[in-house]
Amino acid sequence: MDHPCDFNTMRTTEAEYRDRDRLHASKVNDLRKAAECHRQVRKLAQSKIRPGMKLVDICELIEETNLRLVEKNGLEAGIAFPTGCSINHCAAHYTPNPRDDTVLGKDDVMKIDYGTQVNGHIIDSAFTVAFNPVFDPLLEAAKAATNEGIKQAGIDVRLCDIGEAIQEVMESHEVEIGNKTHTVRCVQNLCGHSIAPYLIHAGKSVPIVKGGPATKMEEGELFAIETFGSTGKGMVFNAPDCSHFMKDFETEDVPLRNPKARALLKEITNRFGTLAFCRRWLEETFPRHIAPLR
Repeated sequence: MDHPCDFNTMRTTEAEYRDRDRLHASKVNDLRKAAECHRQVRKLAQSKIRPGMKLVDICELIEETNLRLVEKNGLEAGIAFPTGCSINHCAAHYTPNPRDDTVLGKDDVMKIDYGTQVNGHIIDSAFTVAFNPVFDPLLEAAKAATNEGIKQAGIDVRLCDIGEAIQEVMESHEVEIGNKTHTVRCVQNLCGHSIAPYLIHAGKSVPIVKGGPATKMEEGELFAIETFGSTGKGMVFNAPDCSHFMKDFETEDVPLRNPKARALLKEITNRFGTLAFCRRWLEETFPRHIAPLR
């Protein structure tokens, strides 16, 4: 994509700006490798996912393929966060906890969200799975809104302007379900975000409705443009059960008296660092100490 806005044209025409871009070459190459892995995993998953599959089997298929293609190497390369497989009214950040045998139905709408990372540089991307063609307009609305957000993004662009553009595209779509026509609404309390090395949410939020912060995107920053389209009220709330966990990026380890707790924390630190993880990934090593996580 070209840089948006007239004030950014010099970034592709002036040698000084082109040279400055080359300073990010190693970061860009890491992101390209992670992105190519993500693309191949997506292609495989889309060919394999079918109604009747357990969600945990879908997640394990994606994660095993992810680890193989990215050439897993400790914290230098691997999975960036647990595979999300959120169904219907569950908007995001759901992955099966141990002994969750939920099965994908033919009329379900499922959001598949997974990440890859190379040297801490994270690719965060998602796609939606639906087998009933009645939901095709809903998927098209989210896809068009996402593409518009990507088109509008760039250096010195205000985040609020991106959100307004996304909302305009998303809410220009309609979907008919059960002889009732619904306007596709943006989920107003979900958004995209900035990403830093080994930190999936780096502090800036990219809204998907108008009225967001006037903060600008800056040179060298990395963002996930995320859109959520809904036929409901366009609001989400926290579910009672949690499946995604992550160490605080800025807080150092605190002393723990319980030896089992120390062992668990050491395992988390060595395997995930400050990247997100889930209970499933710990169950094999600590089968009796998963439930108390909060």
